Amino acid sequence: MFTSQGPSVRELAVQALSSVERGYDLLAPKFDHTPFRTPDRFLGAVTEAVRPLGPFGAGLDLCTGTGAGMSVLRPLCGERVTGVDFSTGMLRAARDAFERGAEGAEDTGPPPAVDWVRADARALPFRAAFDLAVSFGAFGHFLPEERPGLFLQVHRALRPGGLFAFPIGAPQPLSSPLHWELRVFDAVMRVRNRLWHPPFVMYYRTFPLRGVREDLERAGFTVGLAPLDEFGRRPDGSPNWRMVLARRD
Repeated sequence: MFTSQGPSVRELAVQALSSVERGYDLLAPKFDHTPFRTPDRFLGAVTEAVRPLGPFGAGLDLCTGTGAGMSVLRPLCGERVTGVDFSTGMLRAARDAFERGAEGAEDTGPPPAVDWVRADARALPFRAAFDLAVSFGAFGHFLPEERPGLFLQVHRALRPGGLFAFPIGAPQPLSSPLHWELRVFDAVMRVRNRLWHPPFVMYYRTFPLRGVREDLERAGFTVGLAPLDEFGRRPDGSPNWRMVLARRD
């Protein structure tokens, strides 16, 4: 799962016993060498799914981490792109990686301006500032009861008509080994957080489509779905992955 450049078992253990912020500060220099980074193939599929819904002026990558989502925003947004995270270490790694990528990028015209902002996603310092918001792999860091407030923050950060887009996976069937791996991981994490402080909030099974859709609608979004067919379908014909496309009314 990890390359030789990734974190050691000891480093992962130290991270797991830290707060979320401190843990990611520690992991940031090696995060892109772990399986936790969103794969480029996935980022490319999302870019192509969102592209026909533009054009977009300003874009926001919510919980940017090491900036993988910025590679989606950069070709879609003509004005500026902003990465937000509350980990200083992750923002530093994101900025460095983005600058390296920009140096080797093909010249297709003036690139959008780039901003990096340290902020908690539950208290964003923006109002009606963006046309597009995306997020990848971060929603497990928010408890279900925090989800409505999180979506309300994104709603306020978008301009009228703005789009909040993110992928969401179908639940794994009971027969799948991954279903049980994720269930065990979440159970271990709950025990860890009861016995050890500060808590490290990271769960894989707390973001169901039905609850997410209801919370988005309560926050003021009109919600649509689009299949990501390149990642296949389940035996019942439903897609393995969908794009959630939430418009600010």
